Amino acid sequence: MTIMKKQEETIAIPAGKELFIKMAIAAWDTYNSRLDKLFSKLSDEQLASQVAPNKNSGVYLLGHMIAIGDAMQPLLGFGEKLYPELWKIFVDSPDRSGLQMPSMAELRKCWKELNDHLTSSINNMNADEWFTKHAAVSEEDFAKEPHRNKLNLLMNRTNHASYHLGQLMLLQ
Repeated sequence: MTIMKKQEETIAIPAGKELFIKMAIAAWDTYNSRLDKLFSKLSDEQLASQVAPNKNSGVYLLGHMIAIGDAMQPLLGFGEKLYPELWKIFVDSPDRSGLQMPSMAELRKCWKELNDHLTSSINNMNADEWFTKHAAVSEEDFAKEPHRNKLNLLMNRTNHASYHLGQLMLLQ
């Protein structure tokens, strides 16, 4: 750990992998918090709108973000998916596919429950675990490509959240 002095304040800078983990989790928290605030702010009517003509609706993107976040759980070793039924509706199928979607109230509840669970699990993972393989990678592939680890998966999902946050901002 490196100690830096900043205008009479001493700041401890984590060294090595702890710094990378802290940065990745901080980015995850930032984008997840921004999505959470936006989903709370947008009305059901706004979420029912398309982000652009012939593009996804806000409700579809909310369901999509839940399904993708939920899929992180088994990949990171946090347990089984809480809402496996959402994958077919919001990942395998396009918006306006005709499949029955859960109510907006149900999706909002799922979003909160999932994020509470993910946040707790992410914050309780120890540093060494972040550099182990995630469940979608074989031992053989991980030996050849050790960057395919749990931290990389979190960073990938953070980028995914950032992308959809940009789309959802158009609904304001």
